[in-house]
Amino acid sequence: MSVLVDSDILIEVSRGRDEDITTRWIVLSQADDPVLYSPVSEAELWAGVRSREYQELTDLLNGLVCVSIDKAIGRRAGEYIKRYGKSHNVDLPDALIASAAVQHEARLWTRNRKHYPMKELAFY
Repeated sequence: MSVLVDSDILIEVSRGRDEDITTRWIVLSQADDPVLYSPVSEAELWAGVRSREYQELTDLLNGLVCVSIDKAIGRRAGEYIKRYGKSHNVDLPDALIASAAVQHEARLWTRNRKHYPMKELAFY
């Protein structure tokens, strides 16, 4: 099963400060299944990138597969916000990332599991 990596994990991977995440990243990158990420994460990463990190971020993302956000993902994300927005403070970026993981039958790797209360979502 593929893994869709959340923005927080990609930040930690690029900075290399968390040994556990780095170790898991190496194992994941050697697996047969592609490592996925969402265009939502791409936007979040580029919004916060430091100028000295541009090339490193470019190289990191070039080694991954960016999944598309389509009509089905948008609809499911809207349903997630409707269902979990008030009770769990689920916002649009997290709803889109969760929906993309479910749609692509991927496990989500995140440090922020409380942002993802969706029962059909599997975690890495």
